[in-house]
Amino acid sequence: MNKKTKFNAAILIIGNEILSGRTQDTNTSTLATWLNSIGVIVGEVRVIPDIEKTIIDTLNLLRTNYNYIFTTGGIGPTHDDITAESVSKAFGVKYEIHKEAYKILEVYYKPGEFNEGRQKMVWMPENAELILNPTSGAPGFSIQNVFCLPGVPSILKSMLGGLTNIIVGGEPILSHTISLKTVESEIANSLTKVQNENKDVEIGSYPFFQAGKLGVSIVIRSEDQSKIDNCNSQILKFVNEKKIEVVKR
Repeated sequence: MNKKTKFNAAILIIGNEILSGRTQDTNTSTLATWLNSIGVIVGEVRVIPDIEKTIIDTLNLLRTNYNYIFTTGGIGPTHDDITAESVSKAFGVKYEIHKEAYKILEVYYKPGEFNEGRQKMVWMPENAELILNPTSGAPGFSIQNVFCLPGVPSILKSMLGGLTNIIVGGEPILSHTISLKTVESEIANSLTKVQNENKDVEIGSYPFFQAGKLGVSIVIRSEDQSKIDNCNSQILKFVNEKKIEVVKR
């Protein structure tokens, strides 16, 4: 596969607990960082409730627009874990017991512990491929270009290694950060000129507050290190001309 081919993904965070603010989402950062490292650009992130129709409609929209969809949450043992069944309906396939997943959890749990609630975690779309779980046993699954992962951050993170050879990406997305002791208005015009001269490089400007003083971090992102280096030189040139201090973060 040509590494110059562009691959993209959407992340679908499923869970009322995220929308209520009771649980903080860190899975987006984990997934986006990993995807960028293997050359897949995250184009969209959505957070939706545990409502079947919403899951189905959102998934069917996203999966036609992106190479990959990653869902997190809703594949556990409780009544509100409805992601697997909703994905089955989105694809129009049977929702059934995955025999291999059943065997994995039957061995994982002690005799008598593989109860009805835990058995719910082996119900998946027909012909789903398993995503093995080295942390807590219960696997995730994939169907076509949709990859369904648990919502618990540590478990999700532990499962990504098993996907590295499955997800096809392009060149890794590289980045470089320049942090300045200034405000955005002071560098806006100069930064715009650099961006206009380097349209195939993504340049972002992000204010921060450190040690009681305002600053701005400029993040340069590209698949080509030489283009990052070129932008870095152009930015440092106007930074030096303006006598702006570069700070370490």
